[in-house]
Amino acid sequence: MSGDLFVPIATPPDAGTDVRIDLTVSKGGPRVILRGQVQWSRADGDPKNPAGCSVSLATTEREKINFLNGYVRGGILNRREKRRLPLRLPVTFGGLSGPVETHTRDINDEGIFIVTDSPLPEGTIVHFVVVPPAHAPLEIKGVVSHTVLVTDEDVPGMGIRYTLDAARQEEVTAVVDELEAAFLAGTLPEEVLM
Repeated sequence: MSGDLFVPIATPPDAGTDVRIDLTVSKGGPRVILRGQVQWSRADGDPKNPAGCSVSLATTEREKINFLNGYVRGGILNRREKRRLPLRLPVTFGGLSGPVETHTRDINDEGIFIVTDSPLPEGTIVHFVVVPPAHAPLEIKGVVSHTVLVTDEDVPGMGIRYTLDAARQEEVTAVVDELEAAFLAGTLPEEVLM
């Protein structure tokens, strides 16, 4: 699990229940869907200890939490200078045994993290197609910069740094800008926030 979150609720679910938390940060802020498991619950509350439950968030939620931490603190939390939007976008890439259909964990204007149990080796040139909502599919080429294996304690997959000419880079940056604006406004479709 990636962290714990207290959820105030009048009738909390029982311990061990898998839950989904729809979270909107401030009016007009980003909307994020978090998943986890109830660790304990308290039905009878008082002003000091309200009714609710403690939810352990899945490790798959780590990037969403990092983004939210940076957002509420007024900046980007991790040391990378570029924003990383925690969005689940459909993507198809050229795997070792043919095309692989999966999804992203996050995206920015310099690269993307693709979720897969079989990441390509670091340094591999990869062609992929990502489908942002309300956009035509984007055909992109990049180089695998790092991998996370199934045995690691994180979401398995590969980080890819784009290798684009200036015109294509400008197009990708414009799409990421639109995705960020929609994310911050809370207007992205639910399946992108999963």
